[in-house]
Amino acid sequence: MKTYRKVALAAAVLWSMLTPSLAADQRPNVLLIVADDLGYSDIGAFGGEIATPHLDGLARAGLRMTQFYTSPFCSPTRAMLLSGADNHRVGFGSMAELMTPQQRSRAGYEGYLSERTVTFPQLLRDAGYHTYMAGKWHLGVREEHAPSNRGFEQSYAMLNGGAGHFDQTGIITDDPDKAPVAYYRDNGKDTKVPAEGFFSSEFFASRLISYIDADKADGKPFFGYLAFTAPHWPLQAPDEYIRKYDGAYDVGYDVIRERRLTRMKALGLVPKDMQPYVGNPVWPRWKELTPQQQRIESKRMAVYAAMVESMDAQIGRVLEYLRRTGKLDNTVVIFLSDNGADGNTVLDEGATREWAHRHADNSVANTGRRGSFAEYGPGWAQVGSTPFNMYKAFMYEGGIAVPAIFTLPAAATRGQVARVPAHVTDIAPTVLDLAGVRAPGTSYQGREVVQLEGRSMLGLLTGRQPLVHEEFLRGWEFNGRRALRKGDWKIVLANKPWGTGQWQLFNLARDRSELHDLARRHPAKLRELVAEYEQYAHGSGVVEFEGLAERPGYSNGRKYYEDLNEGR
Repeated sequence: MKTYRKVALAAAVLWSMLTPSLAADQRPNVLLIVADDLGYSDIGAFGGEIATPHLDGLARAGLRMTQFYTSPFCSPTRAMLLSGADNHRVGFGSMAELMTPQQRSRAGYEGYLSERTVTFPQLLRDAGYHTYMAGKWHLGVREEHAPSNRGFEQSYAMLNGGAGHFDQTGIITDDPDKAPVAYYRDNGKDTKVPAEGFFSSEFFASRLISYIDADKADGKPFFGYLAFTAPHWPLQAPDEYIRKYDGAYDVGYDVIRERRLTRMKALGLVPKDMQPYVGNPVWPRWKELTPQQQRIESKRMAVYAAMVESMDAQIGRVLEYLRRTGKLDNTVVIFLSDNGADGNTVLDEGATREWAHRHADNSVANTGRRGSFAEYGPGWAQVGSTPFNMYKAFMYEGGIAVPAIFTLPAAATRGQVARVPAHVTDIAPTVLDLAGVRAPGTSYQGREVVQLEGRSMLGLLTGRQPLVHEEFLRGWEFNGRRALRKGDWKIVLANKPWGTGQWQLFNLARDRSELHDLARRHPAKLRELVAEYEQYAHGSGVVEFEGLAERPGYSNGRKYYEDLNEGR
């Protein structure tokens, strides 16, 4: 492993080569942007029809990664992002909201970043960086678990898994007549969002800009974490953005999917002969929906698109501020989604369905406005995952492969596409490498901590190396669903009706849509990967119980189109 002196010297020399107008000891700023439940093919740079000029500009100036992996759920991804270690090892073997009583009693299932975790923002702050955060936290709700105690000098954080975008409405309630409430902390202290004029994407971008601006003259580099809650449901966006997409999705799922796939092929993101997964047979196809259901679905997708475009506009505001203040030329920008598009329903949790039916106005006219509580749904989520299998909550590619863009000023990879695998745990060592900061190993400030598992991507991002991992080997587990990828081979285990209930085997080099199960044709390869998975599960502290994957609720719900009939 590199010593601190070697890492610091290499980072300084490399950065001086990338930005020759800057002094060799001037470390880069880092802006990390995370979208919430954004689909793989939603933005223009990844084939989508949604207007995202600022993200597309970052892609032209940087490197797009077509095989970048996360967890299939938001908080485990965020835990791995900030720690550089597997989610089971840092407190998020499951999400706090979905954890069973059996899981809560086990180490690695605390539902907050455990004391064994040191975040890379803590290390950057120790090394003299300003560290700022605005947006979704989802890594613990108590004050001691807030961003202010995990390395962030300034923070405004939404603590839960989701929230209304115009107010403080939460997403899960146990009382059918009591609206759920989202919780926010301003530098660790409880706060409320403004009663008027609040829209999540604009507010979080403004907060981050204000943090950077307050310290702009002191010469210290910054790390900024901009964690949007868009486009996570409830689907809400400003009217002027929604109007742009009215009627755009009347053509339905299949037409939009085909258009996206055509663009993806033209962009070189997928093979020319790639065939898409078109959706689990549990769900109806577009032609099987009633005219009213189609009308509701078209409007919901229009609002979703508006959320994505408005988020892109706020990214543009932040980039323009950095450009105007002369900071952009020394700023690394990283963008990704936290998991695949979300086709599941929260209405199965608690009394949320009854509350929404009684109190939310999900009429077509009001969908997207304050007071609506509409979800995205499995039909559009599968389109968002184009061309991959399934969506959020599943370890098929649609749940764990996300759009990712890495932009280093003046890097040799400008405008290129990397078709090699990497993982969210690779971001922490990459940022530390850029900053010349040594990872602490197994000890930090006198206490034992989980060691970084990821690998620095800097060689790939600068064009000096063709790979991040010589052989990509990564396991996944979440509430009984499992997967492992080794090289080009991948195994997946998902409960029926979403999977077969048995291990499936896919060759991703030939079939990344996971259309052809090769388990019977290659039993030796299946056994090899299952053995690798067992080793991963044991080493990471995975806790499994009989029937865990089948537990009723969120990702096993099948009532989305019944709920759609409530729309008017």
